[in-house]
Amino acid sequence: MAHEIFEAIRKGETERVRQLLAQNPESAREHDDNGVSALMQARYRRQLAIVDLLRSSAGELDIFEAASLGDIDRLRLLIQQQPDLICTFSADGFTALHFAAFFSQPEAAEELLNNGADPNAIATNGTKLAVLNSAAAGGNTEIVAMLLREGANPDAQQEGGFTALHAGAQQNNAEMVRALLDAGADVSIPTNDGKTAAELAGPEVSALLKRA
Repeated sequence: MAHEIFEAIRKGETERVRQLLAQNPESAREHDDNGVSALMQARYRRQLAIVDLLRSSAGELDIFEAASLGDIDRLRLLIQQQPDLICTFSADGFTALHFAAFFSQPEAAEELLNNGADPNAIATNGTKLAVLNSAAAGGNTEIVAMLLREGANPDAQQEGGFTALHAGAQQNNAEMVRALLDAGADVSIPTNDGKTAAELAGPEVSALLKRA
């Protein structure tokens, strides 16, 4: 059953997931071989209809799921009961703050930061993803600015040498790029293949970076 539900999630088969849950609601709490829950697998794939199905059967969310889905009440309860959860890493190597940042959950990110989450946490899975990299990849300027105010390193480099500035440039997100520049981001940092942020941006953002 576990294999089936993960296969259905991978294929985006909402009705198949519905059938599997009807046969065995407990399958909503299954984890794959890497320890990632069915709910998180659906969230990663942005299969929102499947996320809703799984959530209705999954029972209480863990801190990573709560952060990813922006369930503030659950997040607050977990932090109150077990404050150390804020510093823990998921089975696939991310903190709850990484998930709040990547999945554009600013209220969850603020709650975690207000309770001591590390704005400079680095993923433990080899990606070298800092929380700021996750926020930039998620395209959320509000969370990027929030993390920078809390002391996030604007030049943190993930695997491949990419910084948040590279991500903002690729997205042609002038607001994000300005926030990073205001925080002192270094425009000269290249990726591992030699690309600066200006070289990855569209004309307007490229001009902004070249003026910095």
